[in-house]
Amino acid sequence: MNNPNFELIMDPSNDKFKDECGVFGVYANNPIDVASMTYYGLYALQHRGQESAGIAVADGEKIDIHKGLGLITEAFKQDDLQKLKGHIAIGHVRYSTAGGKGIENAQPILAMSKMGPIAMAHNGTLVNADVIKELLEDGGQIFHTSTDSEVISCLIARSAKKGFAKAVVDAMSAIRGSFALTIMSKDKLIGARDPHGIRPLCLGKIDEGYVLASESCALDAIGAELIRDIEPGEIVIIDAEGVHSYRYSENTQCQTCAFEYIYFARPDSRIDGLEVHTTRVKAGEQLFKEHPLKADLVIAVPDSGIPAAIGYAKASGIPYDTGFIKNRYVGRTFISPSQEIRERAVAVKLNPLKVNLEGKNVILIDDSIVRGTTSKHLVESLRRAGVKEISFLIASPGVKYPCYFGIDTPYRSELVAANNTVEEIRDMIGADYLGYLSEEGVYKSCVGKEGFCMGCFNGVYPVAAPVENQVQ
Repeated sequence: MNNPNFELIMDPSNDKFKDECGVFGVYANNPIDVASMTYYGLYALQHRGQESAGIAVADGEKIDIHKGLGLITEAFKQDDLQKLKGHIAIGHVRYSTAGGKGIENAQPILAMSKMGPIAMAHNGTLVNADVIKELLEDGGQIFHTSTDSEVISCLIARSAKKGFAKAVVDAMSAIRGSFALTIMSKDKLIGARDPHGIRPLCLGKIDEGYVLASESCALDAIGAELIRDIEPGEIVIIDAEGVHSYRYSENTQCQTCAFEYIYFARPDSRIDGLEVHTTRVKAGEQLFKEHPLKADLVIAVPDSGIPAAIGYAKASGIPYDTGFIKNRYVGRTFISPSQEIRERAVAVKLNPLKVNLEGKNVILIDDSIVRGTTSKHLVESLRRAGVKEISFLIASPGVKYPCYFGIDTPYRSELVAANNTVEEIRDMIGADYLGYLSEEGVYKSCVGKEGFCMGCFNGVYPVAAPVENQVQ
């Protein structure tokens, strides 16, 4: 589309942080269709990445793999799944944060080693990938992709003569950054999580074996039971004898990405002991404590703002109702509108429900603001629908810093909260009032959890960011 403003009017998700990736793995002791099981697991994780999808399957001797661009339903046909036979599988849905969007960077990544083939799927971003890659290239290693994920698979493959488990431990000890990994040899499934637990990974049980997944909603999709989260700095190796746990890092503290609870994760997931939907409702309740406003109606930006709006309405006693109708049929191949239609600024993705809004004072709640452009169009559309007064509340702090750990974020120059006061942003988007949830409010909405990565809010990161990125 030629007009970015029109695109933003159409789809508020264009002004959100882009999801990172989703990983999945299954080890079965009995002969079952692990490829189809992985397909449905990835389908449940589709919100974490829509650019490409892939599944690798091991049968005890070899690893077969299929990858494709687009959604999981676009990347795979029935015939593709039927060709993948075995008892172990890993899968990946991708949104690119390091490397390009082409099929060559789709995952899982397959590497050869002295112990046979190794496949790996990675969610996260390494901060020392370039340094390791240069050292490996000096030693003769040839890279086939531009992803930092291939660096990990090469490290494992080069050390495989020490044994698969030792090779993975050594690789995890060498890399820095965020990572949740599913790794597969011809007869083992491995899960690994970075020492800070920035990216989520959980372990589940099915009758036939065990499952690894970025989120518990993927376990539900295949009828698996959540056992526990993989701990920060932990590696689990699953084979015919069961699950074996190894700790490769002593100095660990669980600092899950706060945005998993704010926006990324599916509301029906449970991550590091917390129900995601519950934390979002509590964020709305906390918003009322910090911004006790009066209004006729509480409404949400669908779908991500709905739980917080429900929480605010519950705490305030102000009724919650539908403010926007969402067109769920605007697909990936939407035809770009003509200039004449663009100038009419039609609301294709969201349209205010005028019958609920006209003549009202409303509180509009969203989960986050990144650039602020979408927020401006939402407020304008509410004005056209006859809303008298608009208070805009955000169920997270202002995003002031980029993320270096697996989220595609703009430079600081594009982050509206990094360059403007709250009052200036309020005026820019045309609201009568603007309020953010505080960092303390995030902690209070996640009762029972002490550690988070809040780097995009306060610039304090669990791992030092690369210097060249900090100066951009």
